[in-house]
Amino acid sequence: MRISMTSLTAVTVVALGSLVVQPGCARRDEGTDRWATTENTNVAIDWDKVNEAYRLAEGPEDFEERVNQIYEGDELISIAVQDLDGNQQVVTGFFDKNSSGSVDEAEKIFTIKREITGEGTAQYETTGHGHYGYYHSPMLSIVSGMMIGSMLSNAFRPSYVPVHTQPYTTSAQRAGQLRANRSGYRAANPSKFARPKASRSGRSYGTRGGRSGGGFRGGGRFGIRRREGAPRPERLTA
Repeated sequence: MRISMTSLTAVTVVALGSLVVQPGCARRDEGTDRWATTENTNVAIDWDKVNEAYRLAEGPEDFEERVNQIYEGDELISIAVQDLDGNQQVVTGFFDKNSSGSVDEAEKIFTIKREITGEGTAQYETTGHGHYGYYHSPMLSIVSGMMIGSMLSNAFRPSYVPVHTQPYTTSAQRAGQLRANRSGYRAANPSKFARPKASRSGRSYGTRGGRSGGGFRGGGRFGIRRREGAPRPERLTA
């Protein structure tokens, strides 16, 4: 098939025209859009606060509330608590994505392992999973007389009998209560949640880089940054 020079020229003009950004119009580019740059960034967790929450918790329900107040995403963190014997306890935080009420490996966020090491002494450590797999706490020591909650102090009693040989797990009914509790907590403490809200899929928006407030401000568009009051650079013409 023969193509005339006129037709070829028209096709070329159309192709080039699609690459030209009209003056005054911002070109939408997924690679430089602020939201796209953080699309796969999970919500950060303050691990020091999680460890403190476990130390101060009065029981599984109290720990659930504390952890979900710490977490700034929209997802709910479910909790599973199991006493392996009189000395050892395992606590797992997880996103119950399929609402099964049980811990699936892919849903794990963290695991806390506690062990009674002697009379009035214990230790525990926290390990992250999945996206949070980078975190592994040192072995944290507990001694009677410290400010601790009933979840730990009860285990120091000579007559202590493990309560959660059958694992406690966040139920669907309890999940609704936790969401309501967290909503009320956030409404009462707006200054703690002033950053742009995280997405429902665990993304953290409005920041770039590893720390909150770090990286670039505003949109991630390429160009020349000018100081306020500085003259606009002259445009070169051919």
